[in-house]
Amino acid sequence: MRKLKLYIAQSLDGFIATKSGSVDWLSDPNATDIDLNAYGYLDFCNTIDTTLMGYKTYQEILGFGIPFPYPDKTNYIFSRNHQKEDSNPVEFISDNPVAFTKKLKLENKNDIWLIGGGEINRLMLNAGLIDEIILSIKPIFLGEGIKLFADAIEYKLFKVVDVNLFDKSIIQLVMIPQ
Repeated sequence: MRKLKLYIAQSLDGFIATKSGSVDWLSDPNATDIDLNAYGYLDFCNTIDTTLMGYKTYQEILGFGIPFPYPDKTNYIFSRNHQKEDSNPVEFISDNPVAFTKKLKLENKNDIWLIGGGEINRLMLNAGLIDEIILSIKPIFLGEGIKLFADAIEYKLFKVVDVNLFDKSIIQLVMIPQ
């Protein structure tokens, strides 16, 4: 069975994006290029062949001003409203996200990356579908924004199986359900 992995970053106060949906706070303003090997990203990407994300997260990614970053993956975008297909290699899903993901997990393929956002993260957590959380925490307070998990999450206990410190600016926890 495939694993559903939530690989994501958050601020110290638990936000994955600003109130407007921006993730600019994750970037190093002094960096001249993007290091795709940073934070285990490339190693992680080699373990997955499918992405899941909410429509707002998809729109934020499109706003980065770069080509769609996951052309070699099967990409599903959850939307409550029927969306018109676009030129990116994505499929819009208006079915129940939990039922859809349960079916995906039964396939004999690589793991699935739950990209976010907070609403879809909450649904998958409450349904007990998240098999691993790889959480990078940046030491910054945003004050307000989009929470890692939207309101109304259920009690779940995870255990830490690995901890990494990157450039003394990001701590990454790897956790699995207990």
